[in-house]
Amino acid sequence: MKKLKIFFDIEKEEKWLNEQLAKGFRCTKISSLGVYTFEETDKKHVMRLDYRDRMKKEKDLEYTNMYEDFGWRSIAGSKMVGIRYWQKEADGHDELFSDRESLAKYYQRLMVYSGWLGITLFAIMVNYIFIQKPSFYHDGLWHMEGSLFWKAFLFETPFAILKALPAIMVILFMDGYYRAYKKYKVLKTA
Repeated sequence: MKKLKIFFDIEKEEKWLNEQLAKGFRCTKISSLGVYTFEETDKKHVMRLDYRDRMKKEKDLEYTNMYEDFGWRSIAGSKMVGIRYWQKEADGHDELFSDRESLAKYYQRLMVYSGWLGITLFAIMVNYIFIQKPSFYHDGLWHMEGSLFWKAFLFETPFAILKALPAIMVILFMDGYYRAYKKYKVLKTA
């Protein structure tokens, strides 16, 4: 079974994947385009996600071997994005991060991930608004009348939404940054 789903929040993605496991569907592959491949299972599994920057081959092998030594199996996904998917049969030791310090570092990595994506998309948004003004405001549309206006308006609406997409994504990634920051702050101060 395949499902298409796009996430801007790694924790919501992890929660959704674990909900699929609870329904009896184990994830076997994840594409960078948001296509999740599942197979039925009668065993109880747990899935955890981690974010890692690009690593050299030796460091990546060390990272992978460490989790595999604890029973985790890496799910085929895009390492280009930096999100790593780990799955194993539930055994009571179902967390990737065993102490506050490693969990705090995880949230710090999420802050960097969300922050850079938000900043990049903000730059794209500024480009649309201030540099490419004529294409952003759809010149001529507001001077049309009657049915011609409504046809043009309905035709242009999806394009206007697409141009607003970077702004929406900036908000989503900055929200992710803020939530990761709050969790990081709690772990560091307690």
